[in-house]
Amino acid sequence: MAKTLISVKADQEVKKNAQKLAEELGLSLSDVVNASLRNFIRTREVRISSIPHMTPELERLLGVVEKDIKTGKNMSPVFSNAEEANEYLTSL
Repeated sequence: MAKTLISVKADQEVKKNAQKLAEELGLSLSDVVNASLRNFIRTREVRISSIPHMTPELERLLGVVEKDIKTGKNMSPVFSNAEEANEYLTSL
C-alpha cells in the first residue's frame, strides 16, 4: 500500500503527550493517527467525549456473553486447583 504524508498542526504539548501514550502502548503516533482515520472511514463518525463509549461490535459481543451466562452455555465449571482444571480440559 502506498504511503502519503499528512501535515497536521497540533499543540506541542498535545503531540508530546500523544507520542508518550502511544509509546507506552507500543505504537507510533503514526499508528494512532492511521487507526483513527480507519475508524473514521469505517464508522463515518468522529466522537469527542470524556465519557467512555462502547463500540457497536463490543455491545453485540457482550450481549452474546450475557445470554450465554444466563443460559449456562459455553461456561466451564469452577475449579479448586489446577489439577481439576487440567482433568476437565483433558476430558473434552
